[in-house]
Amino acid sequence: MRFEGLRIGSPKRTKGIRDGWEGFFPYYAGFPEQFASDLLASAKLSAEAVVLDPWNGSGTTTYSAARLGLKAIGVDINPVMVVVARARLLPSSEADSLLAAVSNIKSEVIRPRKIDSSDPLLDWFGPQTANTIRFLEEGIRRTTVSYLTLTDHGVDLGRISGLAAALYVALFDACRQFTTKHRSSNPTWLRGPVVQANRIGIPASTIVERFVSNVRKMAAALGRALPSLLTAHPGWQIDVADSTTRAFPPSSIDCVLTSPPYCTRIDYTAATRVELAVLAPLMNGTRGELSRQMIGSVRVPQHAILPHDTWGATCLDFLNNVKNHKSKASATYYYRTHLDYFDKMARSMSVISSALKRNSIAIFVVQDSHYKEVHNDLPKIISEMALGYNLRLRRRVDFRSTRSMARINRHTRLYGREAAPTEAVLCFEKVT
Repeated sequence: MRFEGLRIGSPKRTKGIRDGWEGFFPYYAGFPEQFASDLLASAKLSAEAVVLDPWNGSGTTTYSAARLGLKAIGVDINPVMVVVARARLLPSSEADSLLAAVSNIKSEVIRPRKIDSSDPLLDWFGPQTANTIRFLEEGIRRTTVSYLTLTDHGVDLGRISGLAAALYVALFDACRQFTTKHRSSNPTWLRGPVVQANRIGIPASTIVERFVSNVRKMAAALGRALPSLLTAHPGWQIDVADSTTRAFPPSSIDCVLTSPPYCTRIDYTAATRVELAVLAPLMNGTRGELSRQMIGSVRVPQHAILPHDTWGATCLDFLNNVKNHKSKASATYYYRTHLDYFDKMARSMSVISSALKRNSIAIFVVQDSHYKEVHNDLPKIISEMALGYNLRLRRRVDFRSTRSMARINRHTRLYGREAAPTEAVLCFEKVT
């Protein structure tokens, strides 16, 4: 009865669903806050329950859990998404602090200097524009995160304050607006200028005004939001971490609510290229290295991976069909990137299972896809793989998705398959 009592609405976001405070976090993928809130509220969790999202993204799970008074842990391998998720949990009492912080940054004089030629902002912006953006980023860094130490692994963004994170989100939003002309119909892709002469040039005053305007709008929206988050630390933890290796105390998690990266060869780092450029001084490593670490990476793994029987019959059949497909590079590039996806997914499943308490709930939102005309039944694959990690499927609810990469890509029509994928909500119980 516990699983039948779960309130499962559509896991797909709809246009216009986000306004007010939520309007500042319009990042691709993930499920809506109402979906997460309804599920967690109906799961009959105790007041001391801990909710985990190992692919936390923009923080919908941690935000929803915190609003319900639950402890929440969210991890994501993308530093941008960790900053976004931490900003999302800024308590309403900090609205005035936002205004004070932006006043301090704006009051400083923009010092003339030559921007470092290796600064990734120069991928899109001319030197003067990149210099102004970097000045604002330095102002945020100097006034709000100077207490963080840069190590060989970069700054520990899991310790960045919600205030600093919100200021970075305001700058992210300005940069996304300035690069609109380089965006395509694919929401995860941002093109760069073909030649340097076409790099974006924006007057310094316009950049500063946009940033300040964003902060003021955020402060106004924050003052009207988060009525249940009145303390600076409501019991949540959000860190940069790899889901395949992040260690949690055994049997410490009461509920998992998550949406793992889809097996659709989407480079999720591409969706945040500009934001990663803004954060570059706080990071060590390149976007390419980050992309290779992600589940669903479009980069060929650098080590040999063999399929494993515990991945399940459906997964092994799919991999065999990809390997033997007549299309170019099926047996090499595409086979190896799919191996990489399922290997990382299996290792993540092991981490999740170990962290879950006995009889606890794990809810995955998973979407199927195709390789050419070959159906990748990811919901079934995840359900079979989960069995090897003591996660038994108790309930599944399917939704027809009208917003997908398959509908954007006109070439999918060549394979005579439906463009609309199935979005499945899979509800597991941790058993022994």
